[in-house]
Amino acid sequence: MKKTLIVSLVVLTIIILDQLLKVWVKTHMYYGETFGILGLNWAQIHFVENEGAAFGLKFGGDVGKLILSVFRILMVSFLIYMIRKMIKSKEPIGFLIFFSLIIAGAIGNIIDSIFYGVIFSSSVGSGIATMFPEGGGYASFFHGWVVDMLHFPIFEGRIPEWSPISGGQTVKFFRFVFNIADASISVGVAGILLFYRKYFAKQEKQDSKKEDAMSEIPTDPPSIESSELPNEKA
Repeated sequence: MKKTLIVSLVVLTIIILDQLLKVWVKTHMYYGETFGILGLNWAQIHFVENEGAAFGLKFGGDVGKLILSVFRILMVSFLIYMIRKMIKSKEPIGFLIFFSLIIAGAIGNIIDSIFYGVIFSSSVGSGIATMFPEGGGYASFFHGWVVDMLHFPIFEGRIPEWSPISGGQTVKFFRFVFNIADASISVGVAGILLFYRKYFAKQEKQDSKKEDAMSEIPTDPPSIESSELPNEKA
């Protein structure tokens, strides 16, 4: 199977799974509703939305959200350009798959930011959202909120009162709520750092060799001494 086809299948699969789950949660759950996956307390579907940053983080209100959306589009365009170059240079398929996961995750959240405000009614304080509502969506293009739902509170405890650091506070791991797109980006980055760090080392060596080669090229033509010139005939 050609690498281009594998990369395309990875990206499409992640985007489709991410969007199917988001649309189902948005149109079947109340905002803040929670249920256990297979009845488990530490693995939950918990419906929340965020302004667009990963893992429920916020970024600078409406203006910050617009900047983040535009930045993501530019970043994805650059990543697609990079992965096309990597395919042509015959990089390992594992590296390309991890890189594809990052691209797919970024596109998944971009779709929410660009379109969800237009095609969905609001979920906050108005019941279960509907798709393509008669009165229009809850926001304009590029101002949709990203749907998050995956929550894994594996451990929850309380810091002892006598502790000098945050004594008496409740701690939870893992407290973030995220989606398939966020997980895809995280897996892609982790996979590259764990298994393909040598790729970046190789790129640095190639760049340094090019710089050394360029530095050895003389910038001025060699000078010719007068004694080396042929004698003119009298």
